[in-house]
Amino acid sequence: MWDVVDRIFLGASRNPDDSFREQEFMSLRYANRHGLITGATGTGKTVSLQILAEAFSNAGVPVFCADVKGDLSGIAAKGEAKDFLLKRAETIKLDPYEFQEFPVIFWDLFGEKGHPIRTTISEMGPLLLSRLMDLSDAQEGVLNIAFEIADDEGLLLLDLKDLRSMLVHLGENAKEISTRYGNVHSSSLGAIQRSLLVLEREGAEHFFGEPALDIKDLMRTTRDGLGAINVLAADKLMMNPRLYATFLLWLLSELFEELPEVGDPEKPKLVFFFDEAHLLFDEAPKILIERVEQVVRLIRSKGVGVFFVTQNPLDVPDTVLSQLGNRVQHALRAYTPREQKAVKVAAETFRPNPDFDCYEAITQLGVGEALVSTLEAKGVPGIVQRTLIRPPSSRLGPLEDDERKEVIKLSPVAGLYDETVDRESASEMLKARAEKAAEVAEREKLQEEKEERAESGSRWTLPDFDNDDRRTTSSRSRSSSSTKRRSSNRQTVGEAAMKSLARSVSTQLGRALVRGILGSLKKSLR
Repeated sequence: MWDVVDRIFLGASRNPDDSFREQEFMSLRYANRHGLITGATGTGKTVSLQILAEAFSNAGVPVFCADVKGDLSGIAAKGEAKDFLLKRAETIKLDPYEFQEFPVIFWDLFGEKGHPIRTTISEMGPLLLSRLMDLSDAQEGVLNIAFEIADDEGLLLLDLKDLRSMLVHLGENAKEISTRYGNVHSSSLGAIQRSLLVLEREGAEHFFGEPALDIKDLMRTTRDGLGAINVLAADKLMMNPRLYATFLLWLLSELFEELPEVGDPEKPKLVFFFDEAHLLFDEAPKILIERVEQVVRLIRSKGVGVFFVTQNPLDVPDTVLSQLGNRVQHALRAYTPREQKAVKVAAETFRPNPDFDCYEAITQLGVGEALVSTLEAKGVPGIVQRTLIRPPSSRLGPLEDDERKEVIKLSPVAGLYDETVDRESASEMLKARAEKAAEVAEREKLQEEKEERAESGSRWTLPDFDNDDRRTTSSRSRSSSSTKRRSSNRQTVGEAAMKSLARSVSTQLGRALVRGILGSLKKSLR
């Protein structure tokens, strides 16, 4: 195992004549200043991600990454000595080159290739959910009203059926709700309900529910000090790119909301790899990109390092790109004007090296070779170096199905998330309200019918002399009694207004504390 003290080994840089120059490292102190791994398909991005995950794990830093193609799962198995790996280790003077298996926890939104991973509708919040369902501004406004009412009335939105029940509630009480919260158009409600059907068909119902993920389970370490590597099986999830991107963004926001401020630690508390990062920003609304930028900028002080992995540096907005201090740039093609622009952008983001031209180098890099620039003392970017990336210590390739099942069986979270829990939430509470209201209405109807029969059903009358007052008094008494009974079951307009005002004031006082930067519900208030 590589002896990790305060830095991790990346590979070895070379001189212009291809001779060995020096070994290249990344400082653990500055690993929470985020990073970027870019390069065309087949140039070695996944291997770079793998060796970084290994190094962080050996340093006692938990890691979260997505296995998009299925070949990252091999990190749970010990590597095998192969000629090209041994040759690479010799070239970069990695001695000793030892093979090792790493502590891995497999996760899967569908629960097929790992432990189920869930959140609730309330926890995700309206902003990310609108992104997931690709709602218009008007539809997002109606969804915000649904969440506002749920927060005000203490209705838990745990799964999709809860949200559907909430939308039905909005439709049935649209007139009253519109007066207080804003217009609720039936067309917007219909569009949201259709989007929910699409989500269900795409398997999103597996993602929403309980038990919800506890962030602490992503930050486990072994007894011998290795950080857990959390691998999300994303090969099936990538069939729904919007769900994939929204899930990872939700996870990032959860880390931001739940972790305490730690300043600049000696090493990160967690490193988060966002593979296929372009999916996060494709057609994303401006407000969402602004929030992502804000999270990336502020989460550093929580001790979380975020590494974006994508093919093209143009996939990441400039405002986010400027926050990424550690860079690993693999080869890019430069045949089309857009590709040439991407190469130029990538070259300009590095601190220049007088020994070579970055633009030309990026187009000439071989497989497993990259331009590397990491943060040095005081957070200053180092001069870019043409670097041969070190070989991994774990298996290069996927696990077999039986090997994966064995890892899942021995996992520290085995049994914690396997069975879904369906506790009382908005769907059940709204149903109970409707049933109670129906019972009250039925009792009132029966009472009124009874009173009407009592008034009109008598066969006997009194003479019209001297007894008019008694009959009139009796009639008034019945009428008064009936009025009292009816009024006891119904609020006056004034009473309803006062109760509404009191509830509104009490909820508004604390509403600013309820939801975080990306609209997710804070754990302390759930």
